[in-house]
Formats: sequence, structure tokens, C-alpha cells
Amino acid sequence: VRGSTGWHRMGQLMLKVGHFDQAEELYQELLKNASTDSERAHIYHQLGMLKGDQGKYPEAVKFYEKSLEIKRKTLPEDDASLAPTYSNIGQVYDNMGEYSKALEYYEKANKINLQSLPANHPHIASDYNNIGGVYNSMGEYSKALEFYEKSLKIREISLPSTHPD
Repeated sequence: VRGSTGWHRMGQLMLKVGHFDQAEELYQELLKNASTDSERAHIYHQLGMLKGDQGKYPEAVKFYEKSLEIKRKTLPEDDASLAPTYSNIGQVYDNMGEYSKALEYYEKANKINLQSLPANHPHIASDYNNIGGVYNSMGEYSKALEFYEKSLKIREISLPSTHPD
């Protein structure tokens, strides 16, 4: 919707400061008035983030899945714009303790990022870190270490030496 960018920014700000109810109200209103599939997909993604931040994980997954469903109608399965949604779904499953599902989604995001980004991109380091975290939670420490080391190697190359990561 023309001119709605300010409203989208307002929604993101509300999320940042923890005003979840107002953000949800705003996003539901924006959803009613959304004129394109891509705008609807974006709003569903934001609602997924909102529910995830609230700890309402099953609802978060539903919103992320709606976003993916819309995007998949027009995009190839390995489109770069799908990776953040896959990663966020992985994070929700990770938070729920559903590690095999978390791993599945983190690996989907990683596969896409490996195809669409330079090999030492920070997003790939984050993917490896997320995958390592799941293996750590599952008690598979040698696999966790392998992915944490891959992540660190990329971060040492791609980030300044003073970066907190």
C-alpha cells in the first residue's frame, strides 16, 4: 500500500520496545489493507516475529508458514528471500526444544544462503552458529564444536577484530 512504509516502521518500533499488543493490532490492520502478496507475506513474517518474541511459539510458526506459503507461490524454492523465514522458524522450534525440526529449518536456510551469498558472509556464520547450538542442546558436542568453529572462522574473516561476535 502506498504510504504504508511509515506504518510498517512504526510496527517494527513497537516490536523493539515490547509493545506487542499495539504492534499486533497495527499489523492486523495493515494485513486487512494489504494489496499485494509480497506485502501480506511481509506482514505475516512480522506477526511471526511478534509471537516468537512473546513466547507464543505455535502461533509464531503458523504466521511464518503463512508467509512462506505466499512467497513460494511466486518464488523458486531456493530464493534468497526465503532464508530468513526458514531461520526464524528454526529458532522457534529451537526455543520449543524441538531440535530435529529446528535443525531441518536451519539447514534449509543455510543451503539457500550458501547458494546465494559469498562463502564468508556473516549470515552463513550465523547459520553455522545456530546449527551448532542445536547440536549442543542435543548433547552432540563434537558436531556442535564443528559448526561453532566454522562460524568462528567466517566471523574472523568477515568482521573486524573488535566485533563482539
